Amino acid sequence: MKKFVMAAVGGTVAGVIATTQIAGPLLAQESANNASVYEQLDLFGDIFERIRNQYVEEVEAGELIEAAIDGMLTSLDPHSSYLSPDDAAAMQVQTRGEFGGLGIEVTQEEGFIKVVSPIDSTPAAEAGIEAGDFITHVDGESMLGYTLDAAVERMRGPVGSEIIITVVREGETEPFDVSIIRDTIELQAVRSRSEGETVVLRVTTFNDKTTPNLVSKLEEEVEKLGGMDNVDGFVLDLRNNPGGLLTQAIRVSDAFLEEGEIVSTRGRNPEDGDRFNAKPGDLAQGKPIVVLINGGSASASEIVAGALQDHRRAIVVGTKSFGKGSVQTVMPLRGEGAMRLTTARYYTPSGRSIQALGVSPDIVVEQPRRRPDAEEDEPASAVGQRSEADLRGSLNNDSLSEDEIRQIEEDRAKAEAAAELREEDYQLAYAIDILKGLNALGPTE
Repeated sequence: MKKFVMAAVGGTVAGVIATTQIAGPLLAQESANNASVYEQLDLFGDIFERIRNQYVEEVEAGELIEAAIDGMLTSLDPHSSYLSPDDAAAMQVQTRGEFGGLGIEVTQEEGFIKVVSPIDSTPAAEAGIEAGDFITHVDGESMLGYTLDAAVERMRGPVGSEIIITVVREGETEPFDVSIIRDTIELQAVRSRSEGETVVLRVTTFNDKTTPNLVSKLEEEVEKLGGMDNVDGFVLDLRNNPGGLLTQAIRVSDAFLEEGEIVSTRGRNPEDGDRFNAKPGDLAQGKPIVVLINGGSASASEIVAGALQDHRRAIVVGTKSFGKGSVQTVMPLRGEGAMRLTTARYYTPSGRSIQALGVSPDIVVEQPRRRPDAEEDEPASAVGQRSEADLRGSLNNDSLSEDEIRQIEEDRAKAEAAAELREEDYQLAYAIDILKGLNALGPTE
């Protein structure tokens, strides 16, 4: 027994010694790291005081500290930043669906301000600003070297005032200026219309109004068509949608899914991850869905497109999306400011990260650019051309009843309307054609 006790104690002592020997270098390394951090903070304090006392002009201490904080955050990634009290208040207003500005979502790429997407029916969209444009100057002042928030602040101004931005666009040989009149941006999160028997739901942003608007607009259009039996399917148009609230992306995806994962988020620590699942209930009642995306579809838009694509609930059509697969958390700070910090990446139900890669459409369809000389180059329209029925004395078609002839004429009118839509919006017309084809095949068992 004594030998056993001694062996046990010996083992314990040896374990303590071994632990001490291993922990010693680790503690020393941690202590060295802390000392290095304190030295850097002392360096920061030294620089701060020298700027205050020796800079050629007097500077505001609070502004210096805010600039330092913002610089620390913006060095992490393009989406982390410091929000001053005014910026934090403006963000809260924006998520409610109304704010002042030009109507563009921007990011920063290699020091330049890049347009993620213009927002529908805003001054920027009406002025012809496109996703992928680079804004190099504002009122003649270069934006190179500006932080993203500083550039956004530079573009803000009183409603009704003019701003001139210089744009560099792929395919254009020279930069060009665009004049825009600032306005109050009132976002209509969802707009709807019917094209034949197809319901088109245009989602422009993901704010607090998106899901309620989506539900009411869908039900309204279905009622106009006389019920779900008369609906071929739905087009969910997410083109140039820069994203918004993660919660709204989840709710919109859930609206069309009966079950399964919608999206998962993973932070630095595994325990910080979240997984969001759909609840029973499909707003479209199983009707086919086509999702339209392009390079201006970002963040929350990509969550919806990725979820519906992975569950094979929708066919995704268009071009590759923007590729913003990170989650930002807005953390309130003292003094009514806030910190926007990237805290996680999100993953689609199949486990793929969209960060920097984007969502790849099932069917790639480019939107043809309108050529300035299109009217001269296009072949003559079929409208006004003569047919057999126009010839004097032509025979009547006696094999069809009046109702059958009327039905043929109605179908022909719909086909002609679809052809006109291809001239106006080729991608949308393509999506509607897919839904017509699926509807013609009928339900599968």
